[in-house]
Amino acid sequence: MYHSVDHFDEDPHLVTVSPARFGRQMAWMRARGLRGVGMRELLDAHAAGRSRGLVGLTFDDGYADFATRAVPALVRYGFGATVFVVSGRIGTYNAWDDGPRKPLMTAEQIRAVADVGMEVASHGRHHVSLPETDDTELREELEESRAVLEDLVEGPVTGFAYPYGHATAREVEAVRAAGYDYACDIRPEEPGRHALPRTYVGDRDGPLRLRVKLVRHELRRRSRV
Repeated sequence: MYHSVDHFDEDPHLVTVSPARFGRQMAWMRARGLRGVGMRELLDAHAAGRSRGLVGLTFDDGYADFATRAVPALVRYGFGATVFVVSGRIGTYNAWDDGPRKPLMTAEQIRAVADVGMEVASHGRHHVSLPETDDTELREELEESRAVLEDLVEGPVTGFAYPYGHATAREVEAVRAAGYDYACDIRPEEPGRHALPRTYVGDRDGPLRLRVKLVRHELRRRSRV
């Protein structure tokens, strides 16, 4: 689980990885025979028994630096990824955050990353904590965001990520009922296809920490099978 790939002086919420560190993290993966892919590809490969060596790479929020810094590095290594876009904030900035202002991808950038093979998925309309919404707002966050993104990329949007990783059984069922094929969480109480756990990756994660996180994630996954 990534967010932003950019140079930074201040990063109070630890959402930013420097371009140099990100490049080294991708090189570490490739050197170990791993290949980064989007979540849709990972799940399809898993269903077909072909997921060995694949690592799902996700980028929350849809920052502009995903298009300008992350994607060139991903393409260079032959990797794919999923970017979860906040549909109501396209072309603006992270208004939900009390940290440094960071620009979000424009419509043109979203189309461009989709054209080079990155999966575009939904992060809701306004990046709100879904358990705090009423039923009408929850439905709008899920359905309207997907409709906007599908019009934008002229293709299906099948994935969702819960803002802040906040999701109860109500939100998980709403995502499933809205027609999403899968949803990403962070540390769900009840993991499943619509509450997939992810491992945070930050700027401090060098080779040793990446190895520990990879092993820990695999152990957690196995313990829930």
